Amino acid sequence: MSTKKITTVGMLCAMAMIVNVLISFPIVPAVSFLRYDPKDILIVIGGFIYGPMISFLMSFICSVFEIMLKGGNILDVLMNMVSTCSFACMAAFMYKKIHNQKGAVLGLVLGVICTTISMLIWNYIITPIYYGMPRSAIVPMLLPGILPFNLIKATMNAAIVFFLYKPVVQILRRTHLVETTDRQGSVYKGYIFVVGIILVTMILFILGYQGII
Repeated sequence: MSTKKITTVGMLCAMAMIVNVLISFPIVPAVSFLRYDPKDILIVIGGFIYGPMISFLMSFICSVFEIMLKGGNILDVLMNMVSTCSFACMAAFMYKKIHNQKGAVLGLVLGVICTTISMLIWNYIITPIYYGMPRSAIVPMLLPGILPFNLIKATMNAAIVFFLYKPVVQILRRTHLVETTDRQGSVYKGYIFVVGIILVTMILFILGYQGII
């Protein structure tokens, strides 16, 4: 791995941890122990630039640092990595295979679906162990709580990636951390419009869910 690549990945990891510490709030009251955080956005951007293995590496680094900063154990690392990798690695993998706007859209959509399904399964397996509760107690939380939480979280992060990816890459190019010869897909204005509507809808939905509006 080149010095530029190490520097860029390190910067993205640092940014991911900063937003993870600064932005954290519950989305779905039924599972208030699950909190939204935007670190996956930076991990997806890293994967879009360098590929899915970088998303995996960033996920591991950020998961370890998160338990160092916020506390936790090996199960927290495992659940964080499953959640992030099923989203970010899938998105980065598809974008690497189909390196254009459609590939980015497809990758993010598949990432949202993959993380939503995988977290249903993994919460069913791990949450009872983590909280010392019978597995039957977690079943009523799956559809009304865990499913909408992960769907909303992943959809919001996917939408924000569209707004931030191009500006972040342009900044990295200006600082010569990313080569200008790298094929980085631009984002159509039509996609931005649609994604903007989705993001606003998700925000309004969360505010309504929380009883704020």
